[in-house]
Amino acid sequence: MSFNIGENVGPYRIVEQLGQGGMATVYKAYHAALDRYVALKVLHPAFNEDKSFELRFQREARVVAKLEHPNIVPIYDYAEHEHRPYLVMKFIEGETLKARLQRGPLLSEEIQQVVDSVGAALSYAHRQGILHRDIKPSNVLIAADNTMYLADFGLARIAQAGESTLSSDSIMGTPQYISPEQAMGKKELDNGTDIYSFAVMLYEMVVGQVPFNADTPFSIIHDHIYTPLPMPRKVNVKVPEAVERVLLKALSKDRADRYATVDDLVQAFKQAWIAAGVPMRGTAITLPRSAAMQPTLPPAPNGGKTVEAESGQGSKKKSFPWAIVAGGIVLLLCVLVGLAAFRNGGLLRRRLNPTPLPPPTQALGNPPPMATLMPGTPNGNLPPLDEAQKNPNDPNAQLTLALSYWDTGQRRLALETLTKAANLAPQDRVFLTKAAQEFQARQAWVPASAMYVRLARTYPQNESAPPEVMEALREAAYKAAGETDFGLFLQMDMLERADQPLALVVRGRAALFGGKIDEARSLLDQARKLKPDLHEAALLEAEILLKENRGEDARPLLADISSNSTYPEWMRVMAKELLDTLP
Repeated sequence: MSFNIGENVGPYRIVEQLGQGGMATVYKAYHAALDRYVALKVLHPAFNEDKSFELRFQREARVVAKLEHPNIVPIYDYAEHEHRPYLVMKFIEGETLKARLQRGPLLSEEIQQVVDSVGAALSYAHRQGILHRDIKPSNVLIAADNTMYLADFGLARIAQAGESTLSSDSIMGTPQYISPEQAMGKKELDNGTDIYSFAVMLYEMVVGQVPFNADTPFSIIHDHIYTPLPMPRKVNVKVPEAVERVLLKALSKDRADRYATVDDLVQAFKQAWIAAGVPMRGTAITLPRSAAMQPTLPPAPNGGKTVEAESGQGSKKKSFPWAIVAGGIVLLLCVLVGLAAFRNGGLLRRRLNPTPLPPPTQALGNPPPMATLMPGTPNGNLPPLDEAQKNPNDPNAQLTLALSYWDTGQRRLALETLTKAANLAPQDRVFLTKAAQEFQARQAWVPASAMYVRLARTYPQNESAPPEVMEALREAAYKAAGETDFGLFLQMDMLERADQPLALVVRGRAALFGGKIDEARSLLDQARKLKPDLHEAALLEAEILLKENRGEDARPLLADISSNSTYPEWMRVMAKELLDTLP
């Protein structure tokens, strides 16, 4: 249900809808008592599925509302209308930084203002213990008086207070600006996450394009996690070398290698800028037009005047032909390399071979061309591809195509297509069951576990998923944790809502295969505190012991699991296989 133009919502009269995204709808409203316009941000109804969400929402909204800074859009009020919670915020008339970038490169003084304004807002919020989690140009508003505001502060935090079934990309951040740890679904975020996203904005402003872009969010997220940062000076030779060094540090994959605070980043950037002979005031660098291509809201009906909104308005992106060609080459290389690194990931590592896996940048072989997907078909076209193209909104056609991609070794295309299929049928239990079972039959544990998690989430809190669904979920999630793209595709927040102790064990196994034994044991201990008799915990304990070269300690544990009928069959088989590896 949406608010209607002319409707009274509490003391506010709805004037017009300004934008709509996956998380919220934004309206311009008039407050007669104070004779001023405000922005009403109404969260998606899916956030109300959890009965306790309202209390958590109120608690988080109070925390964010305490942020009082001249460069942060203030929250005036929190209220509810016909069981729909909404936030009341300051109405900002102007444009977004994203819209400004699309008109052309920034002047030096404009870059300085972004660095100073956004940096000051972030630094202040971090001192209050609040993260933004979704820094991007569409969340930076430029008012008519040229004041810059950082918008949507803490909205991701508020959203995470709910047990909604919204897709993860509406909560976790925007792909082009997301940090690697946030992209992997890690819950223990810190200031480094916002520092990375802020640095992506700086990269875009001085280089002329975001560091990673592709046709699908999955591809972009993959690149943030695994692909080396494109060197700024190779993309744009006019970037000062000193500025390049700052960007390289701020955009490190490992949080520990980035700047410790936003203030440190701002200071380093300014010093590099001035040291390079490009003063922060009075000089414009000629840069290529911005190549940002993140999804945008529809244009506001007020002629380009913007408001504090979840996503900024944007016009069609313009870019030079050479940028398109170069981007296509980079994307092609990323696809070939990424596909090779993902193939046949988890099963061969089940025995904890101490030999490290090759990094994702090492090619293990290219996938077969499209013509080999279905030999003998006219022109080498794949019938499932034809069917999917003719019926783009048919989840079953997309699933068939995803399975065809998987069967021919095109793993990443399979995962991307499966995501599209599942998003077309988010609550269809028959479809999700079929998808999960098809990938399980192929021992494709990452997509199988993702589909079982979605299936389990279709059951309300007062109705548990059937035992056979939960058991299949447990097997698929545990086995998926040993694969390289586990954290990239499986939504851990959804798994935690379905079964928190299991999620801790799964995260522990992922940490173990990532070489973090201490973290794996810590997560195992947490799981056992929540559920002492958790079967998967015993198997993970044995795997940790094997990784620590304590085979004799693992032997009796594995023998008990393999011979004990109280354990599920898949665990007994895994335990027996591990036992057979011992001398």
